[in-house]
Order: sequence, then C-alpha cells, then structure tokens
Amino acid sequence: MKNKKNEVWTWISIALLLLFLVFFIYPCIRLMWEAFYTEKDGFTLKAFIKFFSKSYYTNTIMNSFKVSSAVMIICLLLGVPFSYFFTFYELKGRRILFVLALLCTMSAPFIGAYSWIMLLGRNGVITKFIKTAFGIKLGSIYGFNGILLVQSLKLFPLVMIYMNGAFQDIDNSLLEASANLGCTGVKRFFKVLLGLTMPTILAAALIVFMRAFADFGTPAIIGEGYKTFPVLIYDSFLGDAGADYNFASAVSVLAIILTGVIFLLQKFASNRFKFSINSLHPIQKKKPHGFSGFLMHFYCYFLIAIAMLPQLYIVVDSFRDYKGQVVQSTYSFSNYKNAIRKLLGRATKNSIVISLIALAVIIIIAVLIAYLVVRRPNALNNTIDTISMLPYIMPGAVIGISLIVSFNDKPFVLTGSTLIMIIALAIRRMPYTSRSATATMMQIPISTEEAAISLGAGKLKTFIAITIPQMSSGIISGAILSFVSIVTEVSGTIFLFNNRTITLTIGTYQAISLGSYGTASAFATVTTLVTVVCLVIYLRATHGSERMSV
Repeated sequence: MKNKKNEVWTWISIALLLLFLVFFIYPCIRLMWEAFYTEKDGFTLKAFIKFFSKSYYTNTIMNSFKVSSAVMIICLLLGVPFSYFFTFYELKGRRILFVLALLCTMSAPFIGAYSWIMLLGRNGVITKFIKTAFGIKLGSIYGFNGILLVQSLKLFPLVMIYMNGAFQDIDNSLLEASANLGCTGVKRFFKVLLGLTMPTILAAALIVFMRAFADFGTPAIIGEGYKTFPVLIYDSFLGDAGADYNFASAVSVLAIILTGVIFLLQKFASNRFKFSINSLHPIQKKKPHGFSGFLMHFYCYFLIAIAMLPQLYIVVDSFRDYKGQVVQSTYSFSNYKNAIRKLLGRATKNSIVISLIALAVIIIIAVLIAYLVVRRPNALNNTIDTISMLPYIMPGAVIGISLIVSFNDKPFVLTGSTLIMIIALAIRRMPYTSRSATATMMQIPISTEEAAISLGAGKLKTFIAITIPQMSSGIISGAILSFVSIVTEVSGTIFLFNNRTITLTIGTYQAISLGSYGTASAFATVTTLVTVVCLVIYLRATHGSERMSV
C-alpha cells in the first residue's frame, strides 16, 4: 500500500513535468530553433547578424538597461525611506497608505502612461493650465523621462511593501545594542538597518528591474522615439512589414539570455549577504513629533497622492465627453456606450473568465509543487520547481511568441483560441502563487499530517483534508496577486488575442492606439474596478498583512 501511495505522488510529479515540457520547455526550444533556422537558409545566424549590425537594434538593449536601472534606483530611493517611516513610526492613516500603495502597484502599467500623457502631454490638462496661468512651457513627458516617471511611480510601492517584511523581522535588541554603541539616527539607518535588510533590498531591486525591463505597454505608449527591447520584439513580430518570426525569435532569445544573466548576478549578490534573523523582540513603533513628524507624513502622503493621480484622473476622464480627440466640458456616459460597442462587455467577461480559469490551473499546480518540494524533495521535484520559476524572469512577449511559433501549425493549432491565452497567463503568473504556497507549506509542522495518518487517514486524503486547509492563507494571498497580475497583463497576450478573446487591458491598449481616449478611459476604469475588488479580497484573505514574502 505504501508503495502504491508513493507511486501516486511519483505519477503526479511526472505529469507536472510533462505539462511544463509541453507548454513551456518545448515552446522555448521551438523559439530557439526559429531563431537559428529558416526554410530558405537552413541553419543561419542571419537574424543575430542583422541585430548586432545595426545600432538601431542594439540601442534598444541599452535603452532598456538605462531606463530599468534608473527606475530601480529611484524606486529604492523612494521605497526604502517610505517603508522605514511606515514600519518604525505610527503614521496617521497608515492603513489608507498601505491600501493605496497596493492599489498603485496592482494597476496595469501602461494605463499610468496613458494617464500621464493626458495630464502632462502636449495638450495635457496640467500642461495647458501651467502655460495659461504662468506662461511656463513644461518639458516633454515623452521618451526616457516619461517611461522613468510612469514606471517609478508604479513600482516604488512594491519596494515599500517588500521592505515592510524585512524591517519587521529585525530584532529590536540589535537596534538597542547599536544605540548603546553610539550608532543612532541616520548613521544607524545606513550602517545597521540597510545592512540587515540587504537580501530583501537586492530581491526588491531585481523585482523592480525585471518588471521595468519586461514592460511593453509603457514605452510603447509614452516612449515615442525611445524604443526599448520589448517594443522591438513587438514591432518585429507585428510590425507594418509583417511578421518576421526568425528575427523576432532571435531578439526573444537575446532577451532570455540577458534577463537570465541579471537574475544570476542578483542571486550571486544575495548569497553574499545571506543570513538569518530571529525577531524575538519586535520593533516598537514610535510616535512622530514636531517638524520631523510632519515631514514623514508629507513625504508618504505626497508620494502616494502623485502615484494615485493618474488612476483618479482616468476615472473622471471616463465620464467626460469627447468630440473626436478633443475633450469637452460636459459629462455623460457616452464613453461607456462607445466602449460597449467596442466589446467592453465581452472584454470584461473574457478578463474574468480567462483569469479565473488560469487562476484555477495555477492554484492546483502551485499547491502540488509546494507539497512536492517541501514534503517530498528530490531531484525530479526540485527540477519542476525550478522550471516553474523560469517564466518569472522572462518578458511576457517572449512567452507569447514562443507559444505562437509552437502551436500555430497542425496537429496542435491553438493560436487565436481561449486555451492559448489561459496557458500563457498560467505559465507567466504561476510563480506568485507557487512561492507563496511553498513559503506557507514550510511553516506547517509535519506532525499534523503524521497525526492524521496515524489515525488511519491516507496520505492523499490527509493532503486534501488537513494540509491544504492549513495552506489556505498562503494560497489565497498568492492567488489574489496572481489574479490581479493576470487581469492587468498585456505584454504576454497582445500577440495571442482576437476579437473573441479580447480582454480589458488589450481593449484599453487598442483604444489608446486608435486615439479613442474616452473609450480607453472607460476600459481602464473598469479594469481599475476589477483590481479594487481583488484588492479587497486580498486584504480580507491576508487580514490586512502589511508585508509580502520574497
């Protein structure tokens, strides 16, 4: 009987490995084959020679590195002090700050780009007001500066949320000891606190860099002449001259190599600072007083207000009347009526249905992986865990293209189907839930399962009836984050959709591309509403936890 039960988990491991081999490893291999082989030339390096022979293409790598590095630095400079004030001091309205920070980072990035164009673009509301009132002409919001602004305001709350956990894990006795040695204030912040939280700082830096590097929507909308790597992949695949699978695949392979190298460098740096802390004496929050207290509150609330401004403007703009591309002074539901004619209802339904199905797949696979890795560690299960995490460091456009080149011909024609959308989203967003489920699984004592088994329950029954309920908080929190990231996804699905499978974010992007700004605002507002609902569920599921696991 024991061997049969062990065989069940072995077959589960094999089934999971086969799923990843078919829908992830095989597409990646096909992508590389497409990059090095054409029917006309056979094995060739023509696409890579084309890329490296023209500065127009190679500059996209430098552009992506420049803007992603700048975003990473700014997010750390903004997010770490924010988290420090939030964790060590009793700020007024801290719950509101945390909720708004979550909402900022959970929204679709390119919606922020569109909003800032409406605010600070050539005919933006703020631009025209300042020019009329003060005679001052603002600089351009487009290009490097625009991408930097949008992505920094979108991603700095992510640093703040992750750093909350790191700061909360610091033992207060360490701070007391440093104070006794005369290390206090700013000196202690840089020498002690940053040193103790360096692993999380590096992890947060990687997350921000990868998110900024892989972002397609923001540079596509606000970048204008500043072309980044993901935009080049999009143009190569869906450009005016038609799809060039060979070149698009070659660029995608380069993207995988670059992000892989960055990931390994971050891992190497993290291992240099690896250590553990037991927080026996939690941090005691102080009450901010005087002018310094005012500055703390002003800093936090001002940053959040600026980050929230685009989302608030979008909601208001969705009710304003447009005549062509010119905004009117009247308000109505005309944008929503236009959006409904542009498949808003279908997009909303698809976003919810496709996201829920993808989420169900993610939860089932993530829970199984978490159990196998923690309770049945071996080479096979560790391999599955590693493979499941690889999409985390890959741009969504790469995953989308790899699925197209793999499932665009008989006998497996999935292009244009709902299934291929679900596969792409499940693969790309699984790491959120699998990491959260694994972290929770590690905290569950094995004695509870052993007790159930000793009372006659089988291992599979124990797993379903005992283990999964104990993992529920980690599963739910990770699942909500996966769901929100699925709902706001655009880079991984922009290659895969058609009118039958259009989603809210794709509908928004299409409307912006066509200059239908009022319609785009309506799509974006509905997307924000769905995000808010997810946020409420997340906060209830995690009991308002002010941290995330890294």
